[in-house]
Amino acid sequence: MPNSRGLSRTPAFWLVAAALLLLTFAAAAPSPLYVVYQAAWGFSSGTLTVVFAVYALFLLLALTTVGSLSDFLGRKPLLYGSLLLEAAAMLLFTGADGVGPLLLARAVQGFATGAATGALSATLVDLQPQRSPGLGALVNGAASTLGLALGAFGSGLLVQYGPAPRVLVFALLAAGFLLAVAALALIPETAGRRPGALASLVPRARVPRQARRAFAVGAPALVAVWSLGGLYLSLGPSLAAGVLHLHNHLVGGLVVSTMTAAGTLGSLLLRGRPARTTLRFGATALTVGVLGTLLALDRGSTPLFFAMTALAGLGFGATFLGVLSGIAPLAAPAERAELFAAVYVLSYLAFSAPAVAAGFAAPHFGLLATATGYGAAVALLALVTLATTFVRPRPAARPNPVEAACPAETGGTVRS
Repeated sequence: MPNSRGLSRTPAFWLVAAALLLLTFAAAAPSPLYVVYQAAWGFSSGTLTVVFAVYALFLLLALTTVGSLSDFLGRKPLLYGSLLLEAAAMLLFTGADGVGPLLLARAVQGFATGAATGALSATLVDLQPQRSPGLGALVNGAASTLGLALGAFGSGLLVQYGPAPRVLVFALLAAGFLLAVAALALIPETAGRRPGALASLVPRARVPRQARRAFAVGAPALVAVWSLGGLYLSLGPSLAAGVLHLHNHLVGGLVVSTMTAAGTLGSLLLRGRPARTTLRFGATALTVGVLGTLLALDRGSTPLFFAMTALAGLGFGATFLGVLSGIAPLAAPAERAELFAAVYVLSYLAFSAPAVAAGFAAPHFGLLATATGYGAAVALLALVTLATTFVRPRPAARPNPVEAACPAETGGTVRS
């Protein structure tokens, strides 16, 4: 039976939200450091994006295997184990002295993040104040993307101005995760043990028949937003340094922060709107933002680059929210876990594979040409998405069932 001892619901809720914020802060922390590692160890941009992609693939592995394990073993065992594993990953980063150890650290971090995401998200819903239904989903989405923004900014700040740039941020994060484990001992257990733990480890991803058309229509949007997110989180600081000649690591972190913070704003602004309206706004903002970003890179305009990155980020958040809002009501409650697993499989493949391709293309074609081709493909997918909002039959109006969305978020967002 769940244990009711510990903090009351409201303080326990915000403590779990803080742990989620720390988790996603750590997810974005390596982004400003990629160019530092590249300069220190002399690897290519292709290798850089492989390091990035390993995280996404192991996160996906955890989401589709142990992501629902807390439903069977209880929330707290999964929280303790995954956050301790996250602390171990941070320590691996502090000792990384080459590509191999860096890959290992990123893989462990990805798996730990995926494992913790499901348990933290479920605990937030369990503990949300009864007077505020939906607050758990809203805070889950907002904390996830806000953590990414703060992580990229905070890491860039420490790398640029702090001592031991390859060590300090990860040492602080390791300490933070150990403190989080100790603090979570104070929260009540909200889920008891029940049979089925082993069966839950079998990956399941399926789109119910009644949702297949909507899923197929939403697929270009998922690929567009997640591939753009992958580009920014892996090569965003490299673009700032190599194309705009901005070599300050804080600026590299701000590139990522601008995208993710705007994504949070986009999902919050469109919350509660019909899915079609949300998707139409998101696809338009995404198209204009991406094309404007390419223009800024071509002209070497830093202010325009950040303004258009923010617009693309708004489109990211709104588009992902619109897709989820459109397909979630089409699945029965018992089918939604498998449906969202299918969403995450497609999303995280789009998050990693195109970025790796861009990383290997950049040495041959140059960063600017690679980013131009990449951005053009994203804009084309966004235009396809926009077109579908005019040709599909209008569904019955209903409130958005998904309270917030953005990379890596919602069960995974984002998680970078």
